[in-house]
Amino acid sequence: MRMQLIYPRWPKLERQTEFHLPPHGPVVFAACVPREVTLEFTDENLEAIDFDRGADLAAISVMLTAQLPRAFEIAAEFRQRKIPVIMGGIAVMLHSQEAALHADAVFLGEAEGRFEQVVDDFHRGQLRRCYDYMNDPPDIATVGIARRDLLKRDLYNYRGVQMLDLVHASRGCKFNCFPCCTGFLGGKRFRPRPVQKVIEEMETIHNNRLFIVDNSLAQDRQWLKELFTAMAPLRKKWVSHPILDDDEILKLAADAGAWYVYQAVFDTSEVIRRRIRRLRDHGICVEGTIILGTDDQDEDAIKRLVDFLLEVELDVAEFTILTPFPHSPIRRRMELEGRILSNDWNRYTADKVVFQPKKMSPVRLQELYYYAWDTFYAGGGHQLKMGELFKRVVKREMEDGTYHRFDPKRSRTFRKETRVVKR
Repeated sequence: MRMQLIYPRWPKLERQTEFHLPPHGPVVFAACVPREVTLEFTDENLEAIDFDRGADLAAISVMLTAQLPRAFEIAAEFRQRKIPVIMGGIAVMLHSQEAALHADAVFLGEAEGRFEQVVDDFHRGQLRRCYDYMNDPPDIATVGIARRDLLKRDLYNYRGVQMLDLVHASRGCKFNCFPCCTGFLGGKRFRPRPVQKVIEEMETIHNNRLFIVDNSLAQDRQWLKELFTAMAPLRKKWVSHPILDDDEILKLAADAGAWYVYQAVFDTSEVIRRRIRRLRDHGICVEGTIILGTDDQDEDAIKRLVDFLLEVELDVAEFTILTPFPHSPIRRRMELEGRILSNDWNRYTADKVVFQPKKMSPVRLQELYYYAWDTFYAGGGHQLKMGELFKRVVKREMEDGTYHRFDPKRSRTFRKETRVVKR
């Protein structure tokens, strides 16, 4: 059986430097596909889909709401060629009824231990319209090593710099943040993978730089201690979402190679100032993730927030516009208040205003989004600030002899051992 696995393209965040990380969802899913199935993967963000290559089944992995319109077009192309289509991924779970109109089958939930049934049903000519495991997550210990062998490694570099490899150490999130869909998607119970399983997967990743994509590394103190202690000998350098604000945990994270953290900055409070300072004190850089357009923000509040980011000398900032994604707490409230202005999923890219803000017009919020990017990066732009982050990690890698340089001519990475001579 041959299966084409497709990751659709989507419009990128306006003002941000365009780069492409290796997609995680498709390769995690691929680990759940029986090995007798021949898999061919295409990341449409970087290469064209060959619809005429032929396949018995097309699987479309959709992470973002903004990918859906293109996913539906891709599905139509395959179905026109009499190739059945199954769709899955985060966005399909959020938009399951709509996705079902464009596919022969939809898969909802986590795939470990479940996709074998889909393959069996397909062979019998009895593919179901919907495989729904949303409320029945598998044993987290069954999560296997992602199929990174499917990735074309030479595509994932930016100006010769190898992009980060993605890995996850847990699923679920006990926090229920207002703009987030995680409670609906992965459940509100924290489900950590066994530490040894995480380490085994990290050891298989040749790239020295990782992005731990867990929703939060602030949910279980004891597990974090065990994880970071076990990671330290790997000498990887890594990025993550927020880490528990605790001196012992932050030191262990730094010793384990924490490079920078995505830290939500939602106000100008001393709490946020202190958190940024403590991360920096441990040698961990900070990329602020800033949502504009919350109900408590007026125009002056947004301008003060941008001034605050400059004052604390944030390493990098990513500005987005509050976006009411389906099944998020904020979506339910805005629907009740009649404030949703658009359900054009192409606009759900987190850089377009698709709702009625409480304290300004939609047009003014859009203008303030541009103001935030242009003001924060007035001194040199996003690329320069990202370049500074990479210079820091390269320096650390050279000091501990783990520097990897990407060789585009040979389309692989090689290790460059570097001896640091102290003068």
